[in-house]
Amino acid sequence: MLLVYYMMYGVDSQASIDALGLPVKSITNAERIQHEVVRKTIHMLIAFVPFLAAYDVMATMVLLGMGIVFYTFAETMRLNGRRIILVTDITLFAIRDRDRGKLVLGPITLGIGAMLSLLLYPEPASSIAIFALAFGDGFASLVGSLFGKKKIPFTGGKSYIGTFAGFLAVFIITFKITGNLLFSLIISTATSLFELFPTKDIDNLIIPVGTGLVAMKFFYLL
Repeated sequence: MLLVYYMMYGVDSQASIDALGLPVKSITNAERIQHEVVRKTIHMLIAFVPFLAAYDVMATMVLLGMGIVFYTFAETMRLNGRRIILVTDITLFAIRDRDRGKLVLGPITLGIGAMLSLLLYPEPASSIAIFALAFGDGFASLVGSLFGKKKIPFTGGKSYIGTFAGFLAVFIITFKITGNLLFSLIISTATSLFELFPTKDIDNLIIPVGTGLVAMKFFYLL
């Protein structure tokens, strides 16, 4: 019945196919990598949050909240076969196979993860938490997709090289912020452990909250 409705009312065909979970044309490995690059590039844009928060935390929280609400609306429309210009196009291009036909939670949990970091932790712990989310998780996923042939058992497909890439990214950023070698090693190790949890999109919450907590506790010990 739902398919007949879409055919009768002439809604966006690609959005309708994706929302219905109907079979779609398989993509090549090169295309899949392109999609992952786009998806993680968007993911890393969350790194702008600490710079915005440095000027006005409340305004940054409002912007994040508005972004979450708007994206959720756009996804609801997509799942009903309606297209929101640009937002739906990007979502359909970057969508993973596991997310076809259902709400894509990644951008929502990404925004919530950044908001929780700002709410729960003082500086510089909040910035470290958000940078870990942006670059630790981002590079781990991207490098793992490109080069991760050897997988780590019981992690839902995480790779050794991807995890190392995430570790290295967080270590460099944390050392740049703190100048403390031991602290940077502890934080990057903790982030890598959080990233290994096979929690799919929920890692956008676990990584910043967990990393921020470890960073704040360590700062109190200094």
